[in-house]
Amino acid sequence: MGEPTIMLHRTLLAVLILGGSLVLADPPESFTGEAKSLIAPGAALQKLAVGMKFTEGPAWLDRDGGFVILSDQPNNALMRWDAKNGLQVFRKPSNVSNGNFALPGGAFLTCEQRIRAVTKTSADGKTTTVVDRFDGKKFHSPNDVVQKSDGTIWFTDPPYGLPKGEKKEYEGKWVFCYNPATDSVQAVATDFDMPNGLCFSPDESKLYIADSGKPHHVRVFDVHRMQEDRPVKVPWELINGRVFCVIDKGVPDGMRCDTDGRLWSTAGDGIHIFSPDGKLVGKILVSESPANCTFGGPNGTTLFIAARASLYSIETVCKSGEKK
Repeated sequence: MGEPTIMLHRTLLAVLILGGSLVLADPPESFTGEAKSLIAPGAALQKLAVGMKFTEGPAWLDRDGGFVILSDQPNNALMRWDAKNGLQVFRKPSNVSNGNFALPGGAFLTCEQRIRAVTKTSADGKTTTVVDRFDGKKFHSPNDVVQKSDGTIWFTDPPYGLPKGEKKEYEGKWVFCYNPATDSVQAVATDFDMPNGLCFSPDESKLYIADSGKPHHVRVFDVHRMQEDRPVKVPWELINGRVFCVIDKGVPDGMRCDTDGRLWSTAGDGIHIFSPDGKLVGKILVSESPANCTFGGPNGTTLFIAARASLYSIETVCKSGEKK
């Protein structure tokens, strides 16, 4: 076997069929820096499902044995994957769903771009609209969403999924906070090019927001409670915004924090892992560019990665930093 062929085999991912899942044996260059120490011993990157068009918004629902909900945007479908049954349609049409966020009790939030709203799907499958406008104006196309432990809902609103033929009803591309207790919504960040993925630090004192526009960086804000000596409809504001990290391959999209405060961000070449002070500590290289990720699985240590037409996973030694 000649040297070019040897090098080709070293850089390609070997695909094995094991128990209905496609298992990708990781070559030496699958992990960089400290990433290897964050991966479970002997773990390999697995391709769990294929055949979708553009995957987004994975969320692990800890019910019915546990499963991943994710969006297949061009197919206008919400999909689900579990180890027993593989990939199935959860809901179609899905109003061109994008980001999803798991809630306690098996419900989840979804950004539905076609109706320009954030919705909630209960454990029994019933879907209701949570919020679809502010000051009488429709959102552009809510993109990604998270819920704080106090019940407030935070989401980004770039115009990526603005329905064809419909117009923007406000200028700018903002980040919003919705307070169900007062049925009020407030813009909390208004100076992004293209706000995209977002997540809280483990103690919820910080909010990370990706800008997938020209800056291709992640900013971090301090989450500040408004003064309680005056009535407020939305109790939080974002202050001290600063650049947390810059993505050197592609742009940041979806991301999650682990319990130690590391940020796991999608990028053009895989998952980039940053220390709490913004230092790049390692990468998980993925052959398809990821759009979003989440922690889940039976032990909460599985990182699920939505990447173009596929859903991947890898076992880690970390858990999600989200409060439930």
